[in-house]
Amino acid sequence: MTDHQIAEGGPTGRLYGVGLGPGDPELVTVRAAGLIGRADVVAYHSARHGRSIARSIAERYLRGDQIEEKLVYPITVETTDHPGGYRGALDEFYEEAAARLAAHLDEGRDVVVLAEGDPLFYGSYQHMHKRLAHRYPTEVVPGVTSVSAAAARLGTPLVEAEEVLTILPGTLPEEELTARLASTDSAVVMKLGRTFPTVRRALERAGRLEEARYVERATMAGERTAPLAEVDPSTVPYFSVAVLPSRIGLGPVEPAAPEQSEAGSETGEVVVVGLGPAGPLWLTPEARGELAAATDLVGYTTYVDRVPVRPGQQRHGSDNKVEAERAEFALDLARRGHRVAVVSSGDPGVFAMATAVLEAACEEPYRSVPVRIVPGMTAAHAAASRAGAPLGHDYAVVSLSDRLKPWEAVAKRLHAAAEADLVLALYNPGSQSRTTQVGLARDLLLEHRAPDTPVVMARDVGGPTERVRTVRLAELDPAQVDMRTILLIGSSQTQAVRRDDGTEVVWTPRRYPSA
Repeated sequence: MTDHQIAEGGPTGRLYGVGLGPGDPELVTVRAAGLIGRADVVAYHSARHGRSIARSIAERYLRGDQIEEKLVYPITVETTDHPGGYRGALDEFYEEAAARLAAHLDEGRDVVVLAEGDPLFYGSYQHMHKRLAHRYPTEVVPGVTSVSAAAARLGTPLVEAEEVLTILPGTLPEEELTARLASTDSAVVMKLGRTFPTVRRALERAGRLEEARYVERATMAGERTAPLAEVDPSTVPYFSVAVLPSRIGLGPVEPAAPEQSEAGSETGEVVVVGLGPAGPLWLTPEARGELAAATDLVGYTTYVDRVPVRPGQQRHGSDNKVEAERAEFALDLARRGHRVAVVSSGDPGVFAMATAVLEAACEEPYRSVPVRIVPGMTAAHAAASRAGAPLGHDYAVVSLSDRLKPWEAVAKRLHAAAEADLVLALYNPGSQSRTTQVGLARDLLLEHRAPDTPVVMARDVGGPTERVRTVRLAELDPAQVDMRTILLIGSSQTQAVRRDDGTEVVWTPRRYPSA
């Protein structure tokens, strides 16, 4: 689009959504300033008091003889008696405002709609864009956002390398804010004002309050920055943001106020974190946050390798046969003030590291070390979701490994579960050194179950070599089972049904026949 075209207009005028940046008129782009000066009509939103921050930013670029369209909101945060409620009142206002601008465009006038920050970033212009851009030639001119301005005023990077930046409105529910703040690397929370107490609580619950910075009216008169924890909620305006900057330059976050152990040294914390069965899609926001906040990661090397590398964070991988030593090592680190995440596949409380850590933590010299458990998606539930709903009724979870208990105990439990007609989730079914357990379990269960009982064989669920298939109990082949496989054995009520699309689903009814 050329300046000549802008001046000449055409059959209709042209619509421009023009970003003004965060507040300093000198941060208005050259393109934006030129369009403002040449427009026939300049429109801007304002509250009912009539003052417009957008107009004050753009004032030096106005000609003085232009038509000004002041789009005055009928309400801001107060209640309304509009029959459509708050949303209905605003929708009606936007329709009326769009009609006013359309009248100018139909007369061949070019219309600039001023927008603080960027027009399509939490901006009011977008409501005009949705109603008019499909009807008239339109251009959106980007502007410097308040996010960029806040980072510049803090003088600290927002994100580096592979970090993730999350932008959140403070109007989200507290639980949602907490989850997202816990799971991201860096964040900016917009729309503070009345939401500030909720945002502050969410940051505290997410363990991020000490990192958080506060920026008010960035690049404008009255600008203020401060640690967010020190800000008086009664002084916070709408034009302010909360910032969690990049962690890379700061290094890992240390505990805010370490306790003192009996020996007098600072005590940190051990958090046992469930990673889920495989990959980041199975990781909860709480777990993601704990992994990011840890000074040290401890775990079986294969599981440690699933956690992204963070600058400054120490990684301590070890063999999968040294759980007790791993637990004591993590507790020793915590006694020296470290915030330790012990990682475990699946859920840490299901045949995993939570037991080893708690067993050691209940003995001297670790009884005073804080320990928390963060749950994860279990392998059984992940496998069940792939097959359908085989765990839809009562079920039992049994490990076929006889390394930590005799096979006689395993067999006794399988008999009891089979006699009770429970669905069975069988963990640790086989390995290179354990090759007989699956066959023994199959034969034992056939004493209580029909040969055509559905068995879900799920290997590497969520991983690159995932394979889930359903066989019948009598056909269960031990040679097809290894340590990365979990078996779900149906009850007498479990169904395996082939649907019209050719897939077979396995499900256990929630109703059980009466005796």
